[in-house]
Amino acid sequence: MHMVVGVALAVLFFYFSRWTRLDTVSWLLSTILPYFVFLIIVVFQSEIRRALAYFGQTAVPAGISRMNRTESTEEIMLAVERLAANKTGALIVIERNIGLRTYVESGVTLDAVLSFDLLVTIFNHDMPLHDGAVIVQNNRIAAAACFLPLTVKPRLSKDLGTRHRAAIGITEETDALAIVVSEETGSVAFTHDGQIERGLDLNDLRLKMREAVGAKRPAQSIPAAVESTHERPSTS
Repeated sequence: MHMVVGVALAVLFFYFSRWTRLDTVSWLLSTILPYFVFLIIVVFQSEIRRALAYFGQTAVPAGISRMNRTESTEEIMLAVERLAANKTGALIVIERNIGLRTYVESGVTLDAVLSFDLLVTIFNHDMPLHDGAVIVQNNRIAAAACFLPLTVKPRLSKDLGTRHRAAIGITEETDALAIVVSEETGSVAFTHDGQIERGLDLNDLRLKMREAVGAKRPAQSIPAAVESTHERPSTS
């Protein structure tokens, strides 16, 4: 808002200088103002990109670039449960309608089937790919160790680390979803539309994920689904 006000004041001052016949000031501002178009594009590039992507979504069928709802969500939930229990830091980004190709190319390309075992293995401290984000596209792990933009929001809790700030940043830039597991506390956070919800249990996270990706809730209750996680083989 401060930058918007600054640009508006410069334009108003330009017309004021013409009205009061301040020829030198008017000439200077008339020379500079055309470059304000480039300034606006640079300063507001994130907002412009989000606006264009939003308008572009109307031309794309809603089902394109979305994950298989139930199966993929459950694999992610199982992995998050194991990572949180072991206090293993993790950042999982799920692509929706806006492509994440730029961020995929910043990491190590995998193009592997999404699974509980692979997610847990990637974020293992002894693995070279554990530091960075995993990006999920259409039921597949597109890449690992990806670099994401950090949020520049000034009013964030100081105990939010780089993973949390990156999760907020990517959901500000795109319509992606992000799940963060804290390495210090093992707590789970869910991020969407630039907003973060922290301290979620697995049931809450599962519901929020299904709601966000438009998944239908399975017939079995959530506690039953949680019980089934104990049948997974150990990866430790």
